[in-house]
Amino acid sequence: MQHAQIEQLGTLDRRIGLAIPVREIETDVSSQLRNIARTVRIAGFRPGKAPMKLIAQQHGNEVRQEVMGKAIERAFSQAVSTHQLRVAGYPRIEPKPDSATEGVFECYAVFEVFPEVVLGDLSVREIKRPVFQLGEAEVDTTLAVLAKQRVTYLGVTRAAQEQDRLVLDYEGRVKGEVFEGGEAKGFVVVLGAGRTLPEFEQGLMGAVTGETRSVEVNFPADYHAAALAGKKAQFAITVQEISEPVLPEINTEFARSLGISDGDVTAMRAEILTNLTREAQQRVKIKIRDQVFQTLLDITPIELPKVLVLTEAQRMHESAQEDMKSRGIDIAQNPLPAEMIENQAKQRVALGLIVSHIIQDHQLTATQGEVITAIEALAQSYEDPQGVMDWYRRTPEKMQEVTSSVLEDHVVAWVLSQVKLVDEPMSVETLMGRE
Repeated sequence: MQHAQIEQLGTLDRRIGLAIPVREIETDVSSQLRNIARTVRIAGFRPGKAPMKLIAQQHGNEVRQEVMGKAIERAFSQAVSTHQLRVAGYPRIEPKPDSATEGVFECYAVFEVFPEVVLGDLSVREIKRPVFQLGEAEVDTTLAVLAKQRVTYLGVTRAAQEQDRLVLDYEGRVKGEVFEGGEAKGFVVVLGAGRTLPEFEQGLMGAVTGETRSVEVNFPADYHAAALAGKKAQFAITVQEISEPVLPEINTEFARSLGISDGDVTAMRAEILTNLTREAQQRVKIKIRDQVFQTLLDITPIELPKVLVLTEAQRMHESAQEDMKSRGIDIAQNPLPAEMIENQAKQRVALGLIVSHIIQDHQLTATQGEVITAIEALAQSYEDPQGVMDWYRRTPEKMQEVTSSVLEDHVVAWVLSQVKLVDEPMSVETLMGRE
C-alpha cells in the first residue's frame, strides 16, 4: 500500500490520498469467497460443492464492500501512524476523480486532527474559596426544614391564609372555552408554596369552605404548555376543604423518624452537623472546581474539531430527550434549543481537551488508593456504605467515573497551585443555595 502527502484544508481539516493495489483486494475477495463456499447452503448443491461462479454472484458484492472497507481502514491507519497524526473522529472517504493509475484503487480520506492546546497565564488569575462556619444555629435551621417536610394538616373552619392546604374543584376557560387540562376535582394546593401561578393562589386568600370564586390568571409567555403561553384564563374555583399545617415537635419520636434508633436528640443534632459539614465541604469543592474550569476556558482559546462538537451535541440532545420523557414532558411541544445545546457541547469539548492536556503534560495519575478513598467518601451518604462500595468495585464503568473524578481533582489542585487563591466568607445558606 502507498499513501500520498497530507494536504491541510483548514486549521484542523486534513486530506490524504490513499492508494490500494487492486490485486490485493481481488486476492482477499477470492479468499473470502472460498471460505464461504465451504459452508454455504445453496439449493441443489451439497455444502462445499456449489460452483464459485454462483457463490460470487450471490455474495460477491457484499464481500467486496467488506474487503474494500477493511483495506481502506488499514491504509488510513498506516498513514496516520507514519505521519503521527492525532485524528479526531472518523475519516470521510471520498473518490479520487482524477485517478488514472492502472491496477490501483485511489481515494481521499478527509478528517480532522486534535488541536494544539496552549494554556494561558494562570498566575494572574484569582480563584475565590468559600469559607463558612457551622454551628447550632445551622442545625436549628436544618431541623426546621426537616420538620416542614414532615408537616401534617388539621382541618379548620376559618378563612384560608398563607400556608394553608386547600382542596379544590375548578374549571378554567380561555375565551369562554374549557382548555385541555383546565378541569380538576380534589386538586390540592398549599397557599404560598409557589407550585401554581401566583394569581391563582392570591385569588384564594380569605376564601372559606364551600365558597366558589372566579379568579383571572395570566399565563406567562414562557409557560411550559405552549397552547396557554401568554393567554388569559378565567377559573371558577370551589373550595371543598381548608386545613392548617401542624409541625412535629423536635423530640425523641422525631429523632427516631430520622434514623436515630434510641431517639437521642443530642445524637440527632450531632449527626445533622456531620452531614451538614460533609455537604458544605462538597459545595465548596464544586464552587472551586467550577471557577477553575471556567478560568481554564477563559485563558485557553482553542479551535474545536467540528466532529467532536457534533457528537457531543447529539449525545446531550438524546440524554435531554430521555430525561424529558421520563418526567412526562411532551418533546414535540417543548423543543430543545439547538443553539444552547451546541454552546454547551463546545464548552464540554474544549474543557475535555484542556483537562486531558494538563493530565498528560504534568503526568497526573489516579492511584488505586485514591480511587478507593473517593468511593468510600461517596458511600458515606448512603444507609449501607459497604454495599455501595462493593457495587462500585463490581461495576467497571462506575470505577472509571470515579477514576476520572480523581484525575479532575488533581487538575484542580494543580491549577490552584498556579493561581491566587482568595478566601471568601460565605453564609451556609448562600453556600447551600437556600437563599
